[in-house]
Amino acid sequence: MERSTKTIAREKEEVNKEVTPWSSVGYLTYRRTYSREIPNTQGSLHEDWPDTVDRVIRATDDQLQVGFTPEEKARLRSYMLQLKGTVAGRFLWQLGTNTVSTLGLASLQNCCFTTVDKPEAFTWTFDLLMLGAGVGYNIQREYVYKLPKIQENFQSPVRQDDSSADYIVPDTREGWVRLLGYTLDSAFGRGSIGSAGALHPANKVFTYSTQLVRGKGAAIKGFGGVASGPEDLVWGIGEIGKIIEGRRGKQLRPIDCLDIMNIIGAIVVSGNVRRSAQIALGDPDDLQFLNAKRWDLGDIPSWRTNSNNSVVCNDISRLPDAFWEGYKGNGEAYGLINLRLARSCGRLGDTKYKDPNVRGFNPCAEQSLEDFETCCLAELFLPNITSFDELRDLTQLLYRVCKHSLRLPCHHPKTEEVVHRNMRMGIGVTGYLQATDEQRGWLKKNYNELRKYDSVYSSENGFPASIKLTTVKPSGTLSLLPGVTPGVHPAYSRYYIRRIRIASDSPLVQVVRNHGYTVEYQKSGDGVDYNTVVAEFPMKVPEHTPIAEEVSAIQQLEYVKQLQQEWSDNAVSCTIYFKPSELPDIQSYLKDNYNKSFKSLSFLLHSDHGFAQAPLESISEGEYDSRVRTSRPITYITNEVAFDSEDECSTGVCPIK
Repeated sequence: MERSTKTIAREKEEVNKEVTPWSSVGYLTYRRTYSREIPNTQGSLHEDWPDTVDRVIRATDDQLQVGFTPEEKARLRSYMLQLKGTVAGRFLWQLGTNTVSTLGLASLQNCCFTTVDKPEAFTWTFDLLMLGAGVGYNIQREYVYKLPKIQENFQSPVRQDDSSADYIVPDTREGWVRLLGYTLDSAFGRGSIGSAGALHPANKVFTYSTQLVRGKGAAIKGFGGVASGPEDLVWGIGEIGKIIEGRRGKQLRPIDCLDIMNIIGAIVVSGNVRRSAQIALGDPDDLQFLNAKRWDLGDIPSWRTNSNNSVVCNDISRLPDAFWEGYKGNGEAYGLINLRLARSCGRLGDTKYKDPNVRGFNPCAEQSLEDFETCCLAELFLPNITSFDELRDLTQLLYRVCKHSLRLPCHHPKTEEVVHRNMRMGIGVTGYLQATDEQRGWLKKNYNELRKYDSVYSSENGFPASIKLTTVKPSGTLSLLPGVTPGVHPAYSRYYIRRIRIASDSPLVQVVRNHGYTVEYQKSGDGVDYNTVVAEFPMKVPEHTPIAEEVSAIQQLEYVKQLQQEWSDNAVSCTIYFKPSELPDIQSYLKDNYNKSFKSLSFLLHSDHGFAQAPLESISEGEYDSRVRTSRPITYITNEVAFDSEDECSTGVCPIK
């Protein structure tokens, strides 16, 4: 029997006894990103925050079999409503839906990684990106040159929209991935993608039809949003085909693999539903890779915006001068990945929890991962937690949700095997620099307590102990809810604009306009993207909060090292803001500290970085006051909602950028 809108509204009023401390953009961010339509309601009623929390907690029984007691559920509910901590954004969006029941593990995983040493890496990446996970991949030469040579007679597939085509693409995620598989099977030789090559015709150009693919604008049921239509898929397959044709009789190069992965990401981004967060790991002496995002050189494909790029550097003394060109404003500054350190220890100096099979990282580089491995996350809002006992209790409750999610089945057998073996998770902290010294002082003890808890809990439940438990991620979206500084980052500025992207056809756009906020279409490398708008919100941080303009790059690096020592046994993801004048000091500091202290690092010019409509932009106190006077905070929305299904890594780069 359907419940009326009024009935559910009364129920909400009864259960919502907690006061949620939203930031000025927190409630809008929640409604845009995580609120779902409530099933079996008249008038398309959508969740408010207590509804979302209750859906998550019900799913810990129905889908994860965590076995919380009523008292534990009540505590977790209270912690989440008060924004003291939360499950990952993926969990907020997916738990309690049929997607989890159907797809299991893959529906809840934030991030994943693969090594590009076999053709399957491309189709696996396409599939996981289509499911909303961010993907990291290693394209170092030692891996890429293990790929088979491209067939001498390879020709790019041809679209033929009739029933005589070799393959009629189903209107499904699997159908799109299979089309890529057939393309690669034609390129590398029959059977190179396993079952995906079974349909491949011998000695002829492969043809495919998109006549079954729903048109642009049609609704997508599972993840929400609307379909992009077949044209972007056709474009992407065509561009991938051109790259492969250029290497006939030869092996793909790392730069070719980067472009193929970036094009896959562009296909996924189309339709403004899913996001494509990627990180590419390459060699520090691969000049083609180092110049891949040197926008100043011109003639750089726009799809290369779809990945963060980092170099694998286990010894800072071997880094070539060419690496630093991106730090001078000539392009994007590449990040650094220290796989040797990631494999040798958990927290700095703790060699009990080694990770010898790590091959790379997730897109924001806080989670070290094996080939085909995924990871799940959770978040602790450190400034909002009032005691060590509360921190320990909340951490252990979130741990149990993560642990049981890692036992779900996966449609990729290799992924299921490695995830079930490692049970890797990343319970993160955010708002670190907004917290008090006392609150920060709890972390080391809390980690030790969590390790003991994992040992006992895993033994009692027949689970492997987790190879890694903790992390520090950029936390771009979740940190907006309570308005704490993201991860270990200082505040961007005392006064600044926060830009939030929303689907152009979302009812939320008019809500934002009605409240007096500036809204404009998203600018892209090729002009204007009319599928997305960018809304601007004036922000101010508390007086005691360190801000990037006043914190040196070296001090930021010290904060990262401290958290790598005290809390994170995975890694600490932090974008170090720097000024051009600080570059010599950074180089000198890394020479003394990098090899033994940092698993991953990324850098960004604090200003003059060249990004149009950057998520953050400094403004004066006067402009802040002016914008506040002409706008009203968004604290409640009736039935308007947008299903952006946006994850932490939301635009092809990590959210702090």
